[in-house]
Amino acid sequence: MKKFININIIITCMILLLASCKKDFMDRYPQTSVPPDLFFKSEEDLSLYINGLLTIPGRGNYLSDQDTDDKATTGAVEIKSIMTGNPSSQNITSGWSWGRLRNINYFLDNYGKADVSEEVKNHYAGLARYYRALFYTNMVKRYSDVPWYSNALNPSDTSDLYKPRDPRALVMDSVMADLAFAADKVREDVPTGTPNVWVMKLLQARTALYEGTYRKYHDELGLESTAGGLLQLAAEVSKEIMSSGNFILHDSYGELFTSASLAGNKEVLLASIYDQDLKRSGGNGNILDYEMSPSRDLVQTYLMKDGSRFTAQPGYQTFGFVQEFQNRDPRLSASLIYPGFVFATNAPNPKPYVQRLNKNFTGYHQLKGYINSTDNKTIADVDFPAYRYAEVLLIYAEAKAELENLTQSDLDESVNLLRDRVALPHLDLAWANSNPDPVLAAKYPNVSGANQGVILEIRREKRVEFAMEGYRFDDLMRWEAGKELEKIPEGMYFSGLGNFDLTGDGIPDIKLIDKGATIPNEDAKETNSLGEKLVYYKAGSFGEDVTVYLKNGNSGGTTVTEVTPRQFLDPKYYYRPIPFNQVTLNPALKQLFGWQ
Repeated sequence: MKKFININIIITCMILLLASCKKDFMDRYPQTSVPPDLFFKSEEDLSLYINGLLTIPGRGNYLSDQDTDDKATTGAVEIKSIMTGNPSSQNITSGWSWGRLRNINYFLDNYGKADVSEEVKNHYAGLARYYRALFYTNMVKRYSDVPWYSNALNPSDTSDLYKPRDPRALVMDSVMADLAFAADKVREDVPTGTPNVWVMKLLQARTALYEGTYRKYHDELGLESTAGGLLQLAAEVSKEIMSSGNFILHDSYGELFTSASLAGNKEVLLASIYDQDLKRSGGNGNILDYEMSPSRDLVQTYLMKDGSRFTAQPGYQTFGFVQEFQNRDPRLSASLIYPGFVFATNAPNPKPYVQRLNKNFTGYHQLKGYINSTDNKTIADVDFPAYRYAEVLLIYAEAKAELENLTQSDLDESVNLLRDRVALPHLDLAWANSNPDPVLAAKYPNVSGANQGVILEIRREKRVEFAMEGYRFDDLMRWEAGKELEKIPEGMYFSGLGNFDLTGDGIPDIKLIDKGATIPNEDAKETNSLGEKLVYYKAGSFGEDVTVYLKNGNSGGTTVTEVTPRQFLDPKYYYRPIPFNQVTLNPALKQLFGWQ
């Protein structure tokens, strides 16, 4: 049976502990706090508190990336609302929350009281500092300069409560110090489902890469000269993980996202564990089509099976759905529903699924994260690979490329291991740099220099390897690629009205009819050679009374998801304003980058 820390048990234990306290302690401490002179006495106490802070990315990450060029969405995601509206500190009010930091700092203020060895204290302090680093990294991503607090504040600490922002460099120096401590002190052997030293090191490398590339490409910060040290750290720490011999890539890419248990999987540094019997269930909810659908731009990013670029194929702009999936990187069919896919619910009569079209959607459906089963327990019990060794390999390759000291050997022990897993030809350093992809070069115009080509290819690899796992927005932000978000996602291409095969057997499955026509009754619909009725759609331009929007209306084109123009203001929209009410309470908090 799977085992993991049960947060409900932790909370119950804390409540029982507090219930045993005298009334004066209830007066002095909030009921959600732990009285330090009654607690913080043993390793059990330290463990109980730290496990109450446990946070791990979970299956909800499969529903992310709606705010990027990977997916179209009908949801009111923040960045889309910003680019199409009139954003200000009065209507962007989320994110400025500090309660979790106080809980973390409260532990760091008091853990030293425990009657335990220094090794024990350092292990739990390392975990707390890891959580503090996560908290502050997310705050810096959103606001850049933020107040740094190393201790839990009380209402009487007016000077700290009303302090101004601290510079980004100071905050991130403190974050990196926290991660260095965690990477040095946290144990390797920890309870299943909780982070160990290798997770600390991965986050250390990830954060160093994020901040290093962010500083390199964002000249509004004036921190370009400090980028190299962070990139060097990212390369060194990721190499340390690689050299440990503890991790290898799992043989099957697709199995990473459909396994009932990732315990013992040598690629997964930390899994988010789901087990219906232990009251933590996953599910398929909303993965296929709710408010989101993969974009054609993502589909076109995957390479051909022979390693050539899909966008180098003659006429690729007018390839239909079936042709797009032919001879491609296998990760495409492991991530998106492909022609000929059969749902388990069709097991008695295994007919291939016919892609369902709808207004505002691309026509593509997400497969990654979907459990193709009819058994509810099977669906509920699939783990999520929260931290993967694949990311370590990509951090190493990208950091070395950005430092301009990447070698072919470096590629062979990083990116090319990912390609080996899916039987793609190796990435050749000399070829990539002498033949930069013009499509990617246009997408990332600020990438230049001798390593331009290989940097672009490493970015491709990151996008397809981690598609729909929650990484894309941060990548676009650190690469200063926000302008990509101005492009409204498009979907499948149709040459015009008529019959189309969507299952790959050469037999038509759907029929696009004129916007002025009427979809016939079921008995009057055309039947294909398999005896199946065609699915009818009225095609037209966006906003017309039809069932599918095409770019060129009745003349065909890609499916259209929306038409409201988007504007990404650089550098303003890489950041968010501090909510207006917070600035009113503390005038020392000045807005940055043109926010009001």
